[in-house]
Amino acid sequence: MEENLSAILYGKNDLRIENRSIPEPGPGEVQLQMQDVGICGSDVHYWTNGRIGNFILTSPMLLGHEASGVVSKLGQGVTNLKIGDRVAVEPGVPCRMCKFCKTGRYNLCTEIRFCATPPIDGNLARYYCHAADFCYKLPDHVSTEEGALLEPLSVGVHACRRAGVTIDSTVLISGAGPIGLCCYLTAKAMGAKQICITDVDDNRLKFAKNIGVHHALSVRSKTSEEMATQIETTLGQRPEISIECSGNPAGLKNCMLATGNGGCVVMVGMQPDEVTVPLLNAAVREVDIRGTFRYANCYPTALSMIATGQVDAKPLITHRYKLEDSLKAFEHAKTMRDGAVKIMIRCAQG
Repeated sequence: MEENLSAILYGKNDLRIENRSIPEPGPGEVQLQMQDVGICGSDVHYWTNGRIGNFILTSPMLLGHEASGVVSKLGQGVTNLKIGDRVAVEPGVPCRMCKFCKTGRYNLCTEIRFCATPPIDGNLARYYCHAADFCYKLPDHVSTEEGALLEPLSVGVHACRRAGVTIDSTVLISGAGPIGLCCYLTAKAMGAKQICITDVDDNRLKFAKNIGVHHALSVRSKTSEEMATQIETTLGQRPEISIECSGNPAGLKNCMLATGNGGCVVMVGMQPDEVTVPLLNAAVREVDIRGTFRYANCYPTALSMIATGQVDAKPLITHRYKLEDSLKAFEHAKTMRDGAVKIMIRCAQG
């Protein structure tokens, strides 16, 4: 009998690798033999804290939402996929009926079921079932690891769309973690002429330079005013667009002060509920401040960028583990030692 090895979070700092029954696909669903699942910062946060904001773990939950798989069974009514198809999994399935879904902003649907967000199970397992219309067939030349990377890359696509990145844009990105780097890759593919990325970690800045970032600046021990001046000097102008990915209030302040008159600041990183920022400074200069939440209608674009070679996301994967070694993988992701950027877990056997 086949087993469904799964990474199950029981509570704070209580992640167990156990067998569960193999799920059967319902109407409109496919059963997937999971291939690759990336570890996101939110996965680590649930593991170490048992909650993110109002999303609180109250019962055991499978982790994982950056995923790819191979279709192993079809549920009733599925016609867009066939058994054996390799797919990327878009982890948020909305109601499809509310005004947000109807108008294409389904990421704002209040009934959305998002993998590994309590109480919804994730997909860090051998087998998993998902809505077929939120699975995207991968071309033969796109790997299942790249399929798993479509999730963070879609965050970058959504952020750059919200920011209005286009040919000739000058862009500042605050935070050189996986999401900041995905925003860089996307902004570059969308035609940004100059991109500056900032971080407190010299190793991350070095990594950013190695994958082609034009300008990588350390924000350690500098005031926001000093950083704004340095960014302007480095770029030869103030950035028209700033994308805040660190989740640090200091990063948001840097972005607001650095962005040029009439520009736009997009918040991607999860800031605290209340922060102190130079709001009047931004208001009188007509700097727009926009929020983002995950993504909507971005997977096809992210897949196209990878399939056509506009984006090479493979260098983001720095470490790999087997599903059986998920605990070691999460320990590694918690410390991010040894230059870790994106840690990938291989779910397929063999």
